[in-house]
Amino acid sequence: MNNREYTEIILRELSKTLSAVDPLKAEEFCERIEKAEEIFLAGAGRSGFAAKGFAMRLMHMGKKSYVVGETCTPNITENGLLVVCSGSGSTKSLVNHADKAKEVGAKVALITIDPDSPIGKIADTVIEIPAPSPKSARQGNVSSVQPMGSLFEQSESLFLDAVVMRLMEKEGMDSDAMFGRHANME
Repeated sequence: MNNREYTEIILRELSKTLSAVDPLKAEEFCERIEKAEEIFLAGAGRSGFAAKGFAMRLMHMGKKSYVVGETCTPNITENGLLVVCSGSGSTKSLVNHADKAKEVGAKVALITIDPDSPIGKIADTVIEIPAPSPKSARQGNVSSVQPMGSLFEQSESLFLDAVVMRLMEKEGMDSDAMFGRHANME
């Protein structure tokens, strides 16, 4: 197979996976982002990269967003929202972050393969992305020819990009306004 054929396979997998995400849950997720005074993002590995990218876009929108574990991240309070990106929903460090957020009265949202995971059981909002991953007990209902958790990680990133677009629409914001907050010390 050539590169183009692999790309077409990946795009078909992504389309099938993302179309299975519950639109009501996606809207609930957007509402939680809108209402939160501060949004904290947490994830490990490639899911962590998606979380960091989302935190950056939220900042471009003028929202207070932070990546858990960075040295300049403040404490979460009852007015905060912790968004956890975790295919398994059971990564120990992320479970600890979710427990701490709940302890102080913050809301928790989870993007995962397994809504019945430890984080899923305490989250206020759960976005289920039905993709396979060797780290998850639940394998989703979409198969993939891609290695490891690639389909989940790609789907998670595209889902979060779609959330940004939905928030832009709801708030009447355009890309030019967001670009005004783009880093100028690169």
